[in-house]
Amino acid sequence: VIMSPIMEMLPTKNKTGNMSILHSFYCWGHLFVVLISTLFFFIFGIENWRILTVIWAVIPFLNAFYFSQVPIAPLTEEGQEMSLKELFTSKQFLLFILIMVCAGASEQGMSQWASAFAEEGLKVSKTIGDLAGPSLFAITMGMSRVIYSKISEKTDLNKYMTLCSCLCIISYALASFSGNPVLSLIGCAICGFSVGVMWPGAFSLASETFKRGGTAMFAILALAGDFGCSFGPTVVGLATGVLDNDLKKVDSVESFEENSLKLVAGI
Repeated sequence: VIMSPIMEMLPTKNKTGNMSILHSFYCWGHLFVVLISTLFFFIFGIENWRILTVIWAVIPFLNAFYFSQVPIAPLTEEGQEMSLKELFTSKQFLLFILIMVCAGASEQGMSQWASAFAEEGLKVSKTIGDLAGPSLFAITMGMSRVIYSKISEKTDLNKYMTLCSCLCIISYALASFSGNPVLSLIGCAICGFSVGVMWPGAFSLASETFKRGGTAMFAILALAGDFGCSFGPTVVGLATGVLDNDLKKVDSVESFEENSLKLVAGI
């Protein structure tokens, strides 16, 4: 929320590419946290998670000092920034909010379940699941953002985001319906690559569309994205729970029929 408007106000030529590079560091931070946390749990046990939480709390503590040294210029002239009423009465801005909700849901719907997905599908331990699932997702998402930053000046962002949205649909279908754990994990990795441009791309398009959007615009879009981040995994969890209950009912019916046949055969 804070870094995106700071990046946008910097006097650089390729703002879209720089925004993508900035957001790629979210992926590298994600990967770093997964690797260090997994190593910590492997050595000290998962029951000591509270200690790890305190250790990770050092990072925002340090950020408090970093931000005190960052020169921050306003995005717009004083009194020129669009009001919340102007933003919310714009149909284009409402569309950007919807895009951000979908971007967050597409990203975290897969990312938050990647570990459990790998454990269940590949029948591996939590340690391997954490490394194979979230780490692979973070790597491909980070690569996507770095690659786009290199080609952004020669690429139509609207067309690129549309292409990535189609690729995201394919990745979810592959993860859900392939029936093969390895192909499903590949679908998870493709999903990471496909969603990479969505969040920073939406920010860049919104900034180009609303020159006077200001920090309020970034805050609202980030809030919409965070809602999607919560909404996506929740829907996946609810759908999985319903499906799991249906499968258990089928299993119990089949088990009952099987035992009944055995009983009849025994008689």
